[in-house]
Amino acid sequence: MTDSDVVALAERVRDGELRLYELEDHAEPDVAAAARRHLLAEETDTDLSAVGDYTFDAADAESNIENMVGAAQVPMGVVGPLPVDGGAAEGDHHLPLATSEGALLASVNRGVSTIRNAGGATARVLKSGMTRAPVFRVEDVAEAGEVSAWVREHVDVLADAAESTTSHGELQDVTPYVVGDSVFLRFSYDTKDAMGMNMATIATEAACDVVETETPADLVALSGNLCSDKKPAAINAVEGRGRTVAADVLIPHEQVEDRLDTTSDAIVEANTRKNLVGSAKAGALGFNAHAANVVAAAFLALGQDMAQVVEGSNAITTVDAREDGLYASVTIASLEVGTVGGGTGLPTQSEALDVLGYSGGGDPAGSNADALAEVIAAGALAGELSLLAALSSRHLSSAHADLGR
Repeated sequence: MTDSDVVALAERVRDGELRLYELEDHAEPDVAAAARRHLLAEETDTDLSAVGDYTFDAADAESNIENMVGAAQVPMGVVGPLPVDGGAAEGDHHLPLATSEGALLASVNRGVSTIRNAGGATARVLKSGMTRAPVFRVEDVAEAGEVSAWVREHVDVLADAAESTTSHGELQDVTPYVVGDSVFLRFSYDTKDAMGMNMATIATEAACDVVETETPADLVALSGNLCSDKKPAAINAVEGRGRTVAADVLIPHEQVEDRLDTTSDAIVEANTRKNLVGSAKAGALGFNAHAANVVAAAFLALGQDMAQVVEGSNAITTVDAREDGLYASVTIASLEVGTVGGGTGLPTQSEALDVLGYSGGGDPAGSNADALAEVIAAGALAGELSLLAALSSRHLSSAHADLGR
């Protein structure tokens, strides 16, 4: 790539000969990105040298981005080792987290240290299923009942159609929901190690063709928002989406005092009044302190779909002072993660997954994504413990001040 190539391509856009999105048809992806930066820098009088300083081949990102100009770099750190006794995850883990929030990793790592000294966290994926819910139009509620009955009796037929589009996904169930002359069908898939949103969408489209052929229903939209993707939704809190995963730990009372500078009773009270009562009063769907902090930082570092942090914040934290220690748990109802596809193939994200030990497809299929969900849940538990301790000991603001944040 030469400077003259970049300038010439940019001039063709400025002259109206090409549009920004057409540049890859006339030049290599790195040249196209540089031409866009050149145009943008001139039109906005901005220095884009940092945006253009990236290590991966732009051609490798073509399935992840359009109109590429460069890359956004976010500082990445690591917490650990975090011992996890999971259904899929096992042993010590170093969890990469990417964030611009100072003090976050220091706080999470304090929780990790506490969990490690207590013998580690236990974690389990309790349910797995990626959903897509198209909406159909019918004449009246009588037809709605007819369609719902047909779907319940022919899930196997819909499975044949849906699974013909993928070599990995499996249709688990289809649940009809009726609102007047609208029929929603909530399809749930086992997508193995992929997060699976695209897989579920393509498979559901094939199944919808069968529904339209065999019933009086007419498809209105392939997504009817009852899925529900990238929006706060009670159905995901109740039914789950992606992985429903829980992690817990029992910490001796003396370790709570030594490592978290507070007491078990104080943490219990803070959790009850803040996470439970306060969240209920606010009408929140998530009953936790800041689970989204760890979920978002892990998603950035590990190549997950950032918008699905919305569902990942759908978590409940429970704390109980037992005779032998402080019991704490986090249950995330709808954690949508994968170790193949999407952003997991990008270089830094792939390296981060390698650090964690769960890159690519697992054996058996789905085990790597299960393990990833379990480690993220354990990391969220560490974050909950540390923040609750800081709040109950009134150290939150001083911790930020000490770290210059």
